[in-house]
Amino acid sequence: MDIRTVIGGLLGLYGIILTITGLVKGSDAHADLWSGICLLAAGTVFLVWVKLRPVKVPEAKDADGSAAGDRTTTA
Repeated sequence: MDIRTVIGGLLGLYGIILTITGLVKGSDAHADLWSGICLLAAGTVFLVWVKLRPVKVPEAKDADGSAAGDRTTTA
């Protein structure tokens, strides 16, 4: 789980709520509408970023330099 996924999801959720509020209210300032659209765009950027550049966890090495899962045990 990556923090970018959580941030993108929350920004998207708040963006949806503010966009709907801005459309329903219909005031002249449209602050809710524009804020919601910007939050939706930012949330989309975070979620696309997660898809394009996923986190790569480095493989753990033992003291002898071999990978932790490469060892075979002989009894």
